Amino acid sequence: RDSSNTFVTIQTDYGNMTLELYRDVAPQHADSFAARTKEGFYTGLIFHRIVPNFMIQSGDPTGTGGGKALYHLNSEFSKLLHQEGTLSMARFGNNPNSASTQFFICLARNSATASLDGEYSIFGQLIKGYDVLHSIGKVELGFNSRGNKTKPVSDVYIREAFVSDSEGNKI
Repeated sequence: RDSSNTFVTIQTDYGNMTLELYRDVAPQHADSFAARTKEGFYTGLIFHRIVPNFMIQSGDPTGTGGGKALYHLNSEFSKLLHQEGTLSMARFGNNPNSASTQFFICLARNSATASLDGEYSIFGQLIKGYDVLHSIGKVELGFNSRGNKTKPVSDVYIREAFVSDSEGNKI
């Protein structure tokens, strides 16, 4: 990958996940995520949506799935595939240019994640902490406000998100 790519580590109660941001593939998304990380935006947020064998999602300041920043990012689609550990940006409804701060990390490569290919902007990849990803992906779930069984019964917090080296050491 590109040597100018940034690494971000997400600290949770389940352990740490280190992600490489693909600035060479999706510069707006990678830069936005890095900037929000440096500001401390993600620290203290929860993984508000978890779908087993699909993905874990965070980045909503309200913790409901409806929150966002006061800006939108235009889509940056690529030929990359949504697979285990893929970092991709959520969006609102069917608008490909409505991404903001919500992101998800895929739990697997299957028909569900394959349906995201070319529809959501991939901007990174988990490089360390797959055990943490899968532990979070297996937490007990209850129902969200829309009646979907995707909300963790016990909140899964991002205790801290920070720019790091590839080993997860804070820079």
